[in-house]
Amino acid sequence: MTRHEFEVAMTCEGCSGAVSRILNKLGVETFEIDLPKKLVWIESDKDVQFLTEALKKSGKEVKYVGTK
Repeated sequence: MTRHEFEVAMTCEGCSGAVSRILNKLGVETFEIDLPKKLVWIESDKDVQFLTEALKKSGKEVKYVGTK
């Protein structure tokens, strides 16, 4: 299982809630959101491109940082 780090342009609890709902629907194994730092960590075997596109469905700008 790989831990991926993404920067997501979240500004409020509503933004992080939208990201959480998307990740829960995907059935992602484990994820963590740090709203003040605008970071999302996802533990998954899914493809990075797939995860990036899924996060973009929140309507926020998404940037893949790398693995941790």
